[in-house]
Amino acid sequence: MSSLTVWVDGEFLSVDDTRASLMAHGLHYGTGVFEGIRAYDTNRGPAIFRLDDHMARFSAGADALAMNVDVKAMGQASLELLRRNGQSTAYVRPLSYFESGGLALDVAPLTPKSFVTTLPWKSHLGDAADDTGVKLRTSSHRRTPAAAVPALKLCGNYVNSIIAKLESTRAGYDEALFIDDDGYVCEATGENVFMVKGGRVTAVDHHDALSGITKASVMTLTGAESRRVHRDELLDADEVFLTGTSAEVAWVSEFDGRQFARNVATREIAMLYQDVVHGRRPEHESWLTWA
Repeated sequence: MSSLTVWVDGEFLSVDDTRASLMAHGLHYGTGVFEGIRAYDTNRGPAIFRLDDHMARFSAGADALAMNVDVKAMGQASLELLRRNGQSTAYVRPLSYFESGGLALDVAPLTPKSFVTTLPWKSHLGDAADDTGVKLRTSSHRRTPAAAVPALKLCGNYVNSIIAKLESTRAGYDEALFIDDDGYVCEATGENVFMVKGGRVTAVDHHDALSGITKASVMTLTGAESRRVHRDELLDADEVFLTGTSAEVAWVSEFDGRQFARNVATREIAMLYQDVVHGRRPEHESWLTWA
């Protein structure tokens, strides 16, 4: 880790030479925005998957906090860091947060600090993402409603996911599923949700869920419909899988006690997704930005 180069407000530095203030507004109140992005090895060298789409969502999060950031420079820094760190595959993390200006709640006078880092990465779900399948459990907690906090990657809002996942892992599961008060599926703590029934792929749609870039990619690749899905319908599905930048396409082996075999559809979708991100599908090369 100490050999990593990071980008901080226009400068390339060793990660050991970076510091954050203990009085940072973002540390105390979670006033920051981030993205999770993946770079993959291809036959043309490392490429970042859907970089522009990720940075557009990052920009929307910054706008929600009235945070003035140079999104274009951060995107360019992501590509340069892959070269400087000698990485062919990596997890790319851009983040901006309010560092100075006091602890009042008015952010108008505050100054943001921005950085980008590229890290070696495996799915945050570990072996459950592929080998054993994800054990999924309905959470007793509700997703933060988008009417209260926009469904974007705002730092402080992820405490909601952390609390829900902690409850689930303490019960012996890998991941937690948010549903609303009427029993309709929202999303998992860090992934969107799909189901397969009778060969038809359906993406779960919910107004409180993050607009997932991996979800949108899989919908394009499969022709999936997007609609509201009740928890009972998910329990009755032939297959359930999760999508996210880190998780990619992860099959669900168990949901609230219902066992799922690893069926053909999810496996084929996961393989197709890997072909796309590794540049083996020329028709989708526009989704790749080469370093």
